[in-house]
Amino acid sequence: MKKVTKNEKRKKYRDKLQKREESLKTDNFPKKNNLFKKEKHKEKVQRQESIINDANSQEINIKIKRKINKKRIALIIILIIFVCVYLGFSVYHLIKNPTDSVMVVDGSISQEETVEGYIIRDETVIKGENYKNGMVEIKSEGSKVANGDPIFRYYSAGEDDLKAKIADLDVKIQEAMEENNENLFSTDTKLLDTQIENTLDQVTRTNDIQKIREYKKSIAENVTKKAKIAGELSPTGSYLKKLIDERSSYENELNSGAEYINATRSGIVSYRIDGFEDILTPNDFSKINKEFLQNLNLKTGQIISSSSEGGKVVNNFICYLACVSKTDEANEAKIGDTVKLALPSSREVDAKIEYITKEDNNEVTLVFSFTEGIEELLSYRKVAIDIIWWDASGYKVPNSCIIEENGLNYVIRTRAGYLDKVLVKVQKATENYSIVTNYSTSEIEELNLSEDVSTSIILYDELLLTPSEEQINNAT
Repeated sequence: MKKVTKNEKRKKYRDKLQKREESLKTDNFPKKNNLFKKEKHKEKVQRQESIINDANSQEINIKIKRKINKKRIALIIILIIFVCVYLGFSVYHLIKNPTDSVMVVDGSISQEETVEGYIIRDETVIKGENYKNGMVEIKSEGSKVANGDPIFRYYSAGEDDLKAKIADLDVKIQEAMEENNENLFSTDTKLLDTQIENTLDQVTRTNDIQKIREYKKSIAENVTKKAKIAGELSPTGSYLKKLIDERSSYENELNSGAEYINATRSGIVSYRIDGFEDILTPNDFSKINKEFLQNLNLKTGQIISSSSEGGKVVNNFICYLACVSKTDEANEAKIGDTVKLALPSSREVDAKIEYITKEDNNEVTLVFSFTEGIEELLSYRKVAIDIIWWDASGYKVPNSCIIEENGLNYVIRTRAGYLDKVLVKVQKATENYSIVTNYSTSEIEELNLSEDVSTSIILYDELLLTPSEEQINNAT
């Protein structure tokens, strides 16, 4: 079945109205209807025609609005495309040429290189006769000791059995003390209880293993002191007195059989022994060269494991580091020159060149000495370290700002559209930046420059990046 469109319906309805209107004008109109009915019918027809005309007008308006909206959308799309193209071109231009000028700012530059450094220490290994028994640390890793101080001790024969007996007696003593607490009260025991409680509170507030060990030792000592005081206050022959005396006997037996090892020099205690203590020594640097260091077969950053048989005391006033380099700075270095070393922790320390060995292929073996950060390196024998050959601070400008003429350096300054060529002195330079300063009055007089040459730049002056020949020639 053929679908009838709106326009066809309207046309059909309009034709129908037209026929009715014509019938009103002819004599065919029923004569029984009076003039009033004719007028009524005519008004009805006019209203229907008005409705049709309004519908046609609305349809025309909708079509017009649709055409206008399509034009607006097209204009908006064109505008968006234009903005995107403009922004894309601007970003590309900014990336390719970030800016045409740059401001003078305070800054710093440095010349650095990363090397593999071999740590050389003045250290003394200490080991006792009973090293096979295992040992107990008295001084912790990194602690400072004086000559003669006890560092560690070896376990005695049957120590585990004696310790178990003492621990069992401690439990019995504590139970006996709680039962007779009122009879054993004294100012000393009350003070010890307070100290024990305070130490326990400190234990809960720290994650430092070394401090926890110290707190544990302090608590054990205070408990022992309290037990001894309780034994002194107990009547002779009492149960508590017998327990404390028995504990003291076992403790004396334990201590008498232990071998205590004392420091043979002052310095820092370390239990990290790798067997290179007598190989990498500061006694003779003449053997330190590239081949010698490579034959050690050490891994960079490997942590030295702790020994259960002995310890060592390390000189905490000076340490040494050997490395191989082939940079221009290394080849130009001299004994006695000072540099900075950046340790693995990023801490920078001052260092001095103590020894230099010339190698093949333009390489140099260097030995540095330094006096700070020694404790940080106790766990290592070979580390990655940065040598800071020099650093400088002042007016920092990109090298592309600097032009050279007749052995002198200039920059092109721009102020309110005017270009000015300014003489500058380059103090230090890296691949990308330089530190510049102004010449002194006496230096300018020696250069015998013309009076119209500008010789002073200041902070936040605006300089041209990569000035063209035309800009250089137009600069006054």
